[in-house]
This record gives sequence, structure tokens and C-alpha cells, in this order.
Amino acid sequence: MTDILDELAWRGLLAQHTDLDALRAELAAGPLALYCGFDPTAPSLHIGNLVQILTVRRLQDAGHRPFALVGGATGLIGDPKMTGERTLNSPDLVAGWVERIRGQIAPLLRFDGANAATMVNNLDWTSGLSAIDFLRDVGKHYRLGTMLAKDTVARRLHSDQGISFTEFSYQILQGMDYLELFRRHGVRLQTGGNDQWGNLLSGVELVRKVEGTAVHALTTPLITKADGTKFGKTESGTVWLDPEMTTPYAFYQFWLNADDADVAGYLKVFTFRTREEIAELELAVAERPAAREAQRALAYDVTALVHGADVADAVVAASQALFGRGALDALDEATLGAAVAELPSAPGRPGDLLVDLFAATGVVASKAAARRAIGEGGASVNNVRVAGEDATLAAEDLLHGRWAVLRRGKRTLAVVDAQPGTRSD
Repeated sequence: MTDILDELAWRGLLAQHTDLDALRAELAAGPLALYCGFDPTAPSLHIGNLVQILTVRRLQDAGHRPFALVGGATGLIGDPKMTGERTLNSPDLVAGWVERIRGQIAPLLRFDGANAATMVNNLDWTSGLSAIDFLRDVGKHYRLGTMLAKDTVARRLHSDQGISFTEFSYQILQGMDYLELFRRHGVRLQTGGNDQWGNLLSGVELVRKVEGTAVHALTTPLITKADGTKFGKTESGTVWLDPEMTTPYAFYQFWLNADDADVAGYLKVFTFRTREEIAELELAVAERPAAREAQRALAYDVTALVHGADVADAVVAASQALFGRGALDALDEATLGAAVAELPSAPGRPGDLLVDLFAATGVVASKAAARRAIGEGGASVNNVRVAGEDATLAAEDLLHGRWAVLRRGKRTLAVVDAQPGTRSD
């Protein structure tokens, strides 16, 4: 079981930690109970959270027993941000988000067998706790000097916004989680992102002071991109796990567009492919970069993991069909709608000149350029070559009565939408 630490290190998932030798010894002694927390400060987890879920999954696969904590209590406050106070959401809203997030975590861990995962909610041990009991039993173990030294707190204290006592107390609540899970379930390891190191240590110290026992904490590095831009963001915003907030097609395309310099690292962190498989894909990147084999493997694996294999198969079919390697009219309405939502678009209706539509959608720079593309045989509608400059959009060109996909050359795409402003679902 200690091999899991070497595996995490190879995958680039080992950053800060408490006594690693002591942790190895405990792992060798038998199954270890561990936990990772997720706060419902939004309706969905994002792909940064996926790093933590999959790290927990790797530990479970190695024989250890995970607890996934969805913070119904800490989510009412929120971990302090660098930029200012969070908006406090209503208890009913947070409770709804708790259930959504539990549903996203559940398929990614195993909840049966000898080392089955357990889902917990820290509202269970905080909702009935009085302020006096909290201050006497937990608060007395914290020293202000240590709390003030936390990076986020220190920055906020010296900012114009300052920091409220509410957000300042977050680290105490998170520390209490570790103490409660240690007492209730014998949890001896907490994992989290590197930006959570101070909060993880809060729990380690609280268990030591109250119970006189050394427990462990381990963080993963924050994922970065080789070009220095922020991981997990696109032009349209955060990449969410909820299919209503980031469509499976857009989710797949995010991974498919991974840079050659990043893809091997992403394969290690976000997939369960073996060292040998990843080495082969790294070689493919070096020898056949245009084929994008590693990116396609990454995109499929992560999409199937989060949304299921059937959905992953559907978005692969849509991606191929858009670029002429499949039948667009074979795609169901929801999948096609999600795919074309990522393309430049313009309104259109049957009878409109295709020359005008190619220019309006931006597939070409002008009507003259559209005529040239058509004359050279490089323009198509729904993967069918446009026959002449006077061709018009036909009613039968509108897939599901709404969309026509325009393409110039191999990779320049746009869509004509006969019902602009209408949701495809």
C-alpha cells in the first residue's frame, strides 16, 4: 500500500505534506481512513476539484478508506478569498448545492466493498453546537498569531476590504472537521489542494492538541499550464463538472485543445492510464503531433469519467462529424446543439444566399472571399460541397429544423441558426 505515495509522486500529485516517513509506516500497517473536503460555494464542482476527487480515488484503489466531506456548514461561510468578502448564500441554497455536489462526487468513488467510501456533511456536527461550546471546546486551542500568519488572512488584513470575523473563523471550522472525523471514524489523513495547506495544518494541530495524536496532511500542486495562463478557464469561463453549466461537448473540447507541452501532465493527473500507456502517448506527441493522439485519449477518458462512456461516445461522434468524418444528421438534437453552440453563428433562413451566410458567420472575410472559396470547391454546408455561387440555403439543410453547419477548408467552421436566441434543450 505504500506504493501509492510513489505513484502520486510520479503523477505530480505530491506537494506539501507532514511527516512522509510516518505516513508511509501507517500506510504499510493497513488500510488508512482519509478525507477530503468540498465546499458548496457554487452549484457545481469544477475541474480543479476533480484533481482532489481523483487523488482520493487513487488512494481508495490502493486499499484505503475515503470520506468525502461536502461542507454544508463551511459552505455557508466560504474559505477566505484574496480579493474580498464572499457573498453569504442562504441555507436553503447551500443545502441544494450540497446535494448537487454529492451527486457529482458519488460516481467517481466506490461506495461498496471492504474500503467503501463514505459521504459526510459537516453540518451534522456543527448545527447543534452552541457559540459557547464552540469557543470553549475548539476556539481555546487556537492562537491568533498562527491564524493571522495565514497568507490569505495576512493579505486581507492589509487590504482595503479587510476580513470579517466570519471568514477569519473558517480555518477553525475546517480544523474541527478533522477532529470530528478522527473521533467518529478514525480518520488520520486529510488531502487537499496546495492552497489549502494552512487549513489542513489547522486540523492536524487541533487533533494533536486535543487528542495528543499525530495525524497527517498531504496536498497536491495547483495545476498550471505551460504558457502561464490559468488552468481550468476558457473564453466562456470556468470548466464545470455540471453538464448544464459546461456542456459535455465543450468539456471534451477543453481537453482536446490541450497544448502538447501540457497533455502528458494532464494524462497523469486526470486519467488512470498506466505509465506504459502514457509513455506511448508522449512518444506520439513527439513523433506525430498533428495526430493529437494524446489529446484525444485525454479528452475521451476525462469526459467518460465525468459524464459516462455513452456521452463521451456521442461527443466524439459530434466532433468528428463537424469536421467531415461523420454524418451530422445522425446526431441527436441535444448533442448537435451543444456542439454548434461553440461555433461562430449568424441568423439565416431558407432562401438566403450561401455567399451572404458564409460572410455573415465569419467563415470568410467577405462575400468576395466566399465566392472564391465556393469556386475553388472549398466550401460546404453540412459536409456537402456548395455547388455554385448562386446556391441558397434550403429548408432541408436545417438540421433538426434549425442549424446548418458551414465549413471552409478543413477546420474553419460556423453555424447558421434559424432560431437564434432559442435554447437547444
